[in-house]
Amino acid sequence: MAGQRIDSEKAPEPVGLYPHARRVGNLLFLSGVGPRKRGSKIIPGVELDEDGNIVAYEIEAQCRSVFENVRHILEEAGSRWDNLVDVTVFLTDMEKDFPVYNRLYAEYFRTNQPCRTTVEVSRLPTPIAIELKCIATIE
Repeated sequence: MAGQRIDSEKAPEPVGLYPHARRVGNLLFLSGVGPRKRGSKIIPGVELDEDGNIVAYEIEAQCRSVFENVRHILEEAGSRWDNLVDVTVFLTDMEKDFPVYNRLYAEYFRTNQPCRTTVEVSRLPTPIAIELKCIATIE
């Protein structure tokens, strides 16, 4: 199998059969990362009904949690936030959430400005409004 498997002890458990990341040479490829908290089904800023459907959500809380989860994976893999070189962002409501997300992105990526792609998707595998897919270097 190509690359070293990386599993974080701090980021939320994957919802499928995949690692948090894989290291190939000096590159670190992260799987999609959402805002869920490790060891629970709690999603910061999300209110669900009894069937698990989103009733309401706050995108700022989800963004901050996603960024924290990405940081956990990077650091446990021997990388760091400033080593991010590419970020793909999936939002479920571009019109409503992009302004807040973009403001927070500018806050978190003030010194490091990786390449970025932001796309709207109709839904994500869990009841979340944002997911990040990242590539970083390991020095």
